[in-house]
Amino acid sequence: MKNINNTTLTDPTYNPNTQYNLIGRFFLNLMNDKRDMAFIKLCVLITFTTIPFAAYLFIPGNLTWWLVLLYYAFNFIFLTSPFILMLHLTSHRPLFKKEYNYLNNVIPWIIGPFFGETPESYFAHHLGMHHAEENMPSDLSSTMKYQRDSFGDFMKYYMDFIIRGIYDLAHYLKIKNRMKIRKNFIVGEISFWVVALALLFFNPLASLFVFIIPVFIVRFLMMAGNWGQHAFINKMTPRNSYTNSINCINCRYNHTSFNDGYHIVHHIKPAMHWLELPEEFLKNKEQYIANKAIIFEGIDFFMVWFFLMTKNYKKLAKHFVVSHPDIASEEDVIAFLKERVARITDYVAPVRGVPAPAAG
Repeated sequence: MKNINNTTLTDPTYNPNTQYNLIGRFFLNLMNDKRDMAFIKLCVLITFTTIPFAAYLFIPGNLTWWLVLLYYAFNFIFLTSPFILMLHLTSHRPLFKKEYNYLNNVIPWIIGPFFGETPESYFAHHLGMHHAEENMPSDLSSTMKYQRDSFGDFMKYYMDFIIRGIYDLAHYLKIKNRMKIRKNFIVGEISFWVVALALLFFNPLASLFVFIIPVFIVRFLMMAGNWGQHAFINKMTPRNSYTNSINCINCRYNHTSFNDGYHIVHHIKPAMHWLELPEEFLKNKEQYIANKAIIFEGIDFFMVWFFLMTKNYKKLAKHFVVSHPDIASEEDVIAFLKERVARITDYVAPVRGVPAPAAG
């Protein structure tokens, strides 16, 4: 265990001395923020690897089991996590300038379907609903009502999302009168499934492996990630981002997935650039201490999820960053974490005008 006051960060920050080649300088003229050149590089990589590979699998007679395994290994080990986090960040902060806004459709509409992301669904769920509701019961991906170290509860959570997710999100957006987001979401969802099912008639196995199966894999991964991000909740202050989210610092994941580990910071300042998140965390350590925030070092959300599913609290305690004086031993950490993963079924929304309980 490490104390928060002794923490130094190794996660990515902006290098003002970055040099750009001719292609890079071309894209700089189109982009809103030059710090996002990593997204251009990732898009180019996917365009010249994943998409041609997928197209090759659709040519009759080309699909073999070992090629499918290679395709999945390449995409899901190296590219899926970076792509989803690029999709996430460009949903918050569009990559291209207004005059080139049509280019902002490339990531969700052209690249996204190759990674199990139906067009517009991520934006609708994440910005149209999740950030507005902050993991509270009205958040369709809320973890509050589940026992968050139970694999059985996680599977209920995942299956509910798979079975009801599309209908529930469309209904939520309707009652919240977010009709433009709802329309884009429905059009994107229908478009994806029409194309994927039509391709079944051309090459059923290729359509199944390239487009349909990845939807269920990626939605599992996204729900596991969200579970890890919002597994530890102070039931007295469940809407407080310091007490319903976590940070994962100094981990390889932050280098491959654009500092996604700083989830508390992201919920507090969702429009902040990803390269500014580590510095923002260091500037506000007092708030983490005051709110008894949960921080892990050297592991990511998916590892947090796995350790919870296997109830490996010793491993979680090993990576725990102590942020308040009540924690003095491994046993204290484990007791604290177990308290924070208990299902919350007795939450009552505060009455307007009545102050919420203080952090406990």
